[in-house]
Parts: sequence; C-alpha cells; structure tokens
Amino acid sequence: MKIGILGTGVVGQTLAGRLSGLGHEVIVGTRDVSATLANTKPTPYGLPPYSVWQKDHPAVKLGTFAEAAAHGEMLLNCTSGHASLDALKAAGERHLNGKVLIDVANPLDFSKGFPPFLTVCNTDSLGEQIQRTFPQVKVVKTLNTTNAMVMVNPSLVPGEHNLFLSGNDDGAKDSVRKLLRAMGWGDSTIIDLGDISTARGTEQLLPLWVRLYAKFQNPMFNFHVVSGASSQTR
Repeated sequence: MKIGILGTGVVGQTLAGRLSGLGHEVIVGTRDVSATLANTKPTPYGLPPYSVWQKDHPAVKLGTFAEAAAHGEMLLNCTSGHASLDALKAAGERHLNGKVLIDVANPLDFSKGFPPFLTVCNTDSLGEQIQRTFPQVKVVKTLNTTNAMVMVNPSLVPGEHNLFLSGNDDGAKDSVRKLLRAMGWGDSTIIDLGDISTARGTEQLLPLWVRLYAKFQNPMFNFHVVSGASSQTR
C-alpha cells in the first residue's frame, strides 16, 4: 500500500521505517524538504537528524506535505499537535479527501517547559478539530497514547496492554486495525471507544503519560485496561 506520513520527527521516522519494512511504499512529508535535509541538529531526544536517518532508510522517500498526501492511499499525521492543522492545510484538501487519516498527534504545548499542557481539552480534541476542518477525510485517532517504539513493536512492553481507536467511519477503523495487526497489535488489545469525540479521552491521557515518563525515566510502558465485564472490549 502507498502510505503518506506527515512529520519528520521521532514518531514519523519510527512509523515510516516500520511500515517500509512491512513492504509499504512510504513518502514522508515535511514543510521544506531542503531545510529538513540541511538540518544537522539532533532531535530533542538525542536521535540523529532526519538526513542521517534517511541514509539508513533509502526506500523511504522525502517530499513536501502535499507530495506525501497525494502519494498516500492511507495517511498518518505525525506532526506536532500545535502545527497539525497548518500541516494538513499545506498538504491540500484535494489530496486528503476520501482517505483514511490516522491521527497520531497530541495537542501538547512545551513552550513553558516540562511537563507540557494541553492546548485542546475537555469539550474538544485535536482529532475532532481535524475532522471538522476536513469533513471528507476519514479521521481515526490511535497510537497517540504510547511511545513511538512501542507503537511499532508492542512486544517491547511485556504482558497485556492496549491501544484505543476513535473515529466516525467503521470501515476506516477496520482498515486501521489491519495495519495495527501487521505491527503486532492483537485484536484483543485494540479498544474501539466510538466516534471521533472519544479522542478527547485519549488525548487527555497524555498529561498522565508524561508524568509517568518523568517518574520512570523511561518511555517503555503502556496502559492496560482490565474489565470485569463479560462483553468483548472491541
């Protein structure tokens, strides 16, 4: 499948590498290709710049947001939450319409240091904002409640743990489940919360996630929901 990923950060790189390794044709989108390749600074997490990563992943192509969106049969938003709407507008509505968009971003603001705060919460979510702005896009919120390495390899966290799905289109969510299965997420680990408004709940897990990260000094953990109900979680 042709996949377009918006965002060249740690999450975008990690998902691009994994999906390319699974045989998908991946283009990663950025605002300015030349600037992205010219950047020699390590990421905030100490990883090498995108240009170094690109040399190790020659099958993954780099293009503009519009080029990545036009290429992808399925799209992933891996941009910073505060920049997501602008990035998607730069990608172009005509390149987005009718496609499944996996929204991995969170509306976190680090401008005042750590821990960050949510710029959208309680009565709205970034996932909903994207869906309202692009009504013909099939937005599915998932993968936003765990570390990038765990996203692509859930076995890094021992035992049972969960992902959440939010979205208005059941067919789109089925397509996303198929992709998640290929990355190692079993059906029993994926909890469908309902329509896109339920993204409010998963985005509001992030203040807890960052505090757990500060406590453990390690991002290799995830949430596990234990239910006494007899019904299936899906």
